[in-house]
Amino acid sequence: MTAQQNALELNQAIRKAQSAPLFDPRFASLEKSTYAESASATSGLTYYDLEAGAKLLFPVLTPLRNSIPRMSGKGGIQANWRAITAINSGGVRIGVSGGNRGAVQAVTTSNYIATYKGIGIETNVDFEAQYAGQNFDDIRALAAQTALEALMLGEEAMILGGNTSLALGATATPTLAASSSGGSLAAGTWSVICVALSLDGMMNSSVTAGVQASITRTNADGSVDTFGGGASQKSANATVATTGSAGSITASVAVKPGACGYAWYWGAVGSETLGAITTINSVAIAAAATGTQTAALLPTADWSSNGLAFDGLLTQAFLPTSGANVTVQATGTAGVGTPLTADGAGGIVEIENVLQANWNLYRLSPDEIWVSAQEANNISKKILAGGATGAQRFIFDSKQDAIGGGVMVTTYKNKYSLAGAKSLDIKIHPNMPPGTMLFLTRKLPYPLANVGNVIQVRTRQDYYQIEWPLRARRYEYGVYSDQVLQHYFPPSMSVITNIGNG
Repeated sequence: MTAQQNALELNQAIRKAQSAPLFDPRFASLEKSTYAESASATSGLTYYDLEAGAKLLFPVLTPLRNSIPRMSGKGGIQANWRAITAINSGGVRIGVSGGNRGAVQAVTTSNYIATYKGIGIETNVDFEAQYAGQNFDDIRALAAQTALEALMLGEEAMILGGNTSLALGATATPTLAASSSGGSLAAGTWSVICVALSLDGMMNSSVTAGVQASITRTNADGSVDTFGGGASQKSANATVATTGSAGSITASVAVKPGACGYAWYWGAVGSETLGAITTINSVAIAAAATGTQTAALLPTADWSSNGLAFDGLLTQAFLPTSGANVTVQATGTAGVGTPLTADGAGGIVEIENVLQANWNLYRLSPDEIWVSAQEANNISKKILAGGATGAQRFIFDSKQDAIGGGVMVTTYKNKYSLAGAKSLDIKIHPNMPPGTMLFLTRKLPYPLANVGNVIQVRTRQDYYQIEWPLRARRYEYGVYSDQVLQHYFPPSMSVITNIGNG
């Protein structure tokens, strides 16, 4: 008998056995089990297969905090320094006549101060939580760890855009244009109000949750602090009429220096409701607002600054006296804005202008460009579609299975440098709002500048933890620091803002 016949007979025997199950009386008692697998992991006689130790599934992304040096202060209430920012600023000619002395040069000086601010956050653990966590996790240690990480996340946002000095003031009255098509607005008179937002306001506002203006916070010790949540004084309302049942509106406002975004409220006069938050100074309104916060709920004062924060990098650049190069993209088409522009030679027009201005004014060459994910993508698209085949270089692995899709531009070549072409790192920051780019210089090209760190965090007291005395059946912890962000030469920063997506 062949192997094929043996396999065929075996298969037939298995089929026959399956069609005639056994009726052994010993199996009758198993038709209904006394114990069965539980339908729930937490009921019945079922082992709960839980891995010890809570998994900390949240990002702690603090790239600026991690890279900026921290230096100890020497007391006082503020850090102070003076700088000579220009020599021979009057352009005195250096030629001299025989036997005579030369002319006296003019020297430009600046005074800088940075006031120390306390930062901190609290957490607590009930006695019962500690009991229940035995043999699973050290809840008290976990509370202290997460408090420190939360403090670092807040510190990172403050380093980027904390604002104690730049009050945005009142937002300008919007300019409106109505159309009988392009949306679903019913015929009638529509009113629009706008509120400019700082970085803090952008990070903590949403259409569903609303805009935070004046914040009153009750602290762990019962004290109360009131401070600004990053919202400017709301604009006066503007009105426009639509016709038909498919109406739409475009709205724009004058750019507010220092703003990272704008909140838009629309509806009937007196009932304007939050419907959009944009990173440019315009919006396209095609339907009724979906939020719940009305403009009437916002205070009439400006709450854009926070007296409990120190000024971050963006704020220090935006200050009118900073000397930093701040480029604001034009309003362009309302709701669309003005995107970055490819220069046709593998570069970006707006970035080239910033780099050239840094060189012309201060002989500086920035080291980093901090952007949002949106701008990183737009930079890549503009450069790769620039039309200059010689401006890009691609390296392919010889293995056929090593080729993958997707290209991202991670550096930008700066032509304006005494040492020749220099590469700037393009870095994505988790808190950078779309529509804004920050250029940083980490090293000044000035000999004997007496500046070890262009940017540093100066601390009167670096991170410390307090376990407070028991006042209830819970362990209470505070994690604190006392510090300020020093930028020794703000003119070395540049910002491009109000960038449209595209």
